[in-house]
Amino acid sequence: MDMRADAAIAATAATRRLPGWGAFAIASTAVLLVANDSTMLFAAFGALRHAFPGATAAELSWVLNAYTVVFATLLVPAGGLADRFGTRRSFLAGLALFLGGSAAAGMSPSMGLLVASRVTQGVGAALVTPSSLAIILAAFPPARRAVVVGLWGAASALGAAIGPIAGSFAAELHGWAGVFFVNLLPGAAALYLGWRYLAPAPGGGRTASVDLVGMLLLGLAAGALAMAITQSGSPVWSRADLALLAGGGVLALLGFVLWAGRSAAPLVDLSLFRSRTYSAVNLATLVFNVAFIMMFFSLFSFLTKVWHYSLPLAGMAIAAGPLTVVPVAFLAGRFAARSGHRVLLVAGSLVFAAAGTWLLLVPGTQPAYLSQWLPAMLLSGIGIGMVLPSLSGAAVAGLAPARFAVGGAVNQAVRQFGAVLGVALTVRWLGGAHLAPADSEPVFGMQIGLALLTGLLCLVVHTRPGMAPGR
Repeated sequence: MDMRADAAIAATAATRRLPGWGAFAIASTAVLLVANDSTMLFAAFGALRHAFPGATAAELSWVLNAYTVVFATLLVPAGGLADRFGTRRSFLAGLALFLGGSAAAGMSPSMGLLVASRVTQGVGAALVTPSSLAIILAAFPPARRAVVVGLWGAASALGAAIGPIAGSFAAELHGWAGVFFVNLLPGAAALYLGWRYLAPAPGGGRTASVDLVGMLLLGLAAGALAMAITQSGSPVWSRADLALLAGGGVLALLGFVLWAGRSAAPLVDLSLFRSRTYSAVNLATLVFNVAFIMMFFSLFSFLTKVWHYSLPLAGMAIAAGPLTVVPVAFLAGRFAARSGHRVLLVAGSLVFAAAGTWLLLVPGTQPAYLSQWLPAMLLSGIGIGMVLPSLSGAAVAGLAPARFAVGGAVNQAVRQFGAVLGVALTVRWLGGAHLAPADSEPVFGMQIGLALLTGLLCLVVHTRPGMAPGR
């Protein structure tokens, strides 16, 4: 009976299946909201502190970190679940959880409920991200995948980049709760259209085994390491506590590697990393996202603390960068479809390093937007548009369809850990109430070095059409 019902559902969905670009619009809308939520709350921290005056700094930080840590921890297990139980089912369940968490967060009367709502959002975001990529890859023929993966990556990069811009206006108009409520209308539309029109993607089935031991070990490893990074500046945790936490995370990670090598159906097939390209792309993703987040938060710190811009004005001053990402990513995707990703990754890393060099050498203490600021935003947008989507595309370029979700999830999890590390480093350097121009120099210098390292790592990437996978 169940088999007949499933067949009927699949047949009905197939008759109303959207064209590839319709599936792309649904999936990329969800990814943009998920990425947006990872940075949007920074703009509302002042309003949040005012709304919860009794909350400690550690409690306030958990409103942000609960989402990021859970998101990073569950991405790979979520990719495995999507591969085994179906990407459509995983996508819709994740988006529903994310929207429910958003609504609950906006209505939370206490800090504890707000943090719990952020955890729910993180679980939903982890389910959405790898399944959305798998949906898009399944909706297009191989010859067009480089373009659409580039645009999917652009939607994610754009969401992260415009998060504080959107958050600054939402908080200005509706207070801190508005930052969460802005997800509801576009998210509900994507949920309904996905339920109504997305056909089940090829992949696993409900009878496939689930690597619960692998999920537990990887969850412990990711959670412990993320906690050790995010709490590195907290007065509540001693250095010994943090070292013990990080050591436990490393041991859990080693245990996961040993288990995956012996398991008949591991959560992550370690043969993925036999590909020199896949390994290099994931390492480059970690390095570049540290640089991306460091640059991103240093921009807001400089504009608000040195040039004394209001938060909405700072958001508008940065907007030229994110707005440049999408057209550049589209052109980059077309180029990658013909010639592969290596040239884009190396050249984009150099452009991003040039943006950091400009920020290091040019802006002074007096505001001069057109001559001192806008060129750096354009350079950064071009560099991000070339690199971030290309990293996502290169990570899955040589994978079979059945490995899209978990292969992409590994790459996205690495990206989130880069973001966690970038936030921790930037807050430590620029977290004070006052900032002199010289205080930003180490951050911009680090951005330059990490961008150059990204380009160096990407020299071994080989994803040209027609090249055998696994290199």
